[in-house]
Amino acid sequence: MAMASRQNLLRFDFERDGLHRHLGGGLPKGVMMVISGSVGSGKSAIVQRLIYGFLLHHHTMNVISTELTTKGFLNQMESLDYPVKKNLLDGHLKFIPVFPLIGKAKQRADFLTRLKSTPGLYDAEVVMIDTFSALVMNDIDESRALDTISFFKKVVAKNRTIIMTIDPAELSDRIMGPFRSVADILLELRTEVVEGNVEHLMYVTRYSHAQGPVSTSVGFRIEPRAGFIVDITTVA
Repeated sequence: MAMASRQNLLRFDFERDGLHRHLGGGLPKGVMMVISGSVGSGKSAIVQRLIYGFLLHHHTMNVISTELTTKGFLNQMESLDYPVKKNLLDGHLKFIPVFPLIGKAKQRADFLTRLKSTPGLYDAEVVMIDTFSALVMNDIDESRALDTISFFKKVVAKNRTIIMTIDPAELSDRIMGPFRSVADILLELRTEVVEGNVEHLMYVTRYSHAQGPVSTSVGFRIEPRAGFIVDITTVA
């Protein structure tokens, strides 16, 4: 793997879980990262862990959420012992809830256009979209998928990093395929039942421009007041 200099890394290290040690020591700047997984696979938990880690190291973030209100987001982060209220107040974090009051009952078909045209959305070092597939599932076809990828590539060429979560059940293979193919970093989440217990597994399918060693798979669990915990018995 190509080596990235320390200055070109987005740090998210947090000694409580050591996740950074399995993902190259930090996230390269100017990449597109896709986190793929079904409902319950742990996408949002990994996103929330990354958010907290980036903010610990004073990176700026814009976060778009299709699932949580601002209050719900703050409560969820607090429940994992990832306090970020101060970061909202000081401007390092901007949280943009797509469904702040009406839930998912009212569908709109213009989110993809707004995603590409909202002023200032891509000014932060990291732009995170959770869940991208839920945001655009009613507004995307193969042509628009390619246009969106082209737009995102222009954004990351300006040394911005885009992280998106995708539920494969919400997009067809013909639309999901291009996003998987062009992602600089591709994490695929799965759950497996082992001896009656549900285990969460993160497979690192692709990780370009890593500074250090990258694990091929990482087991993890989520615990209240502890957040994301690496399960060392399932790390490869």
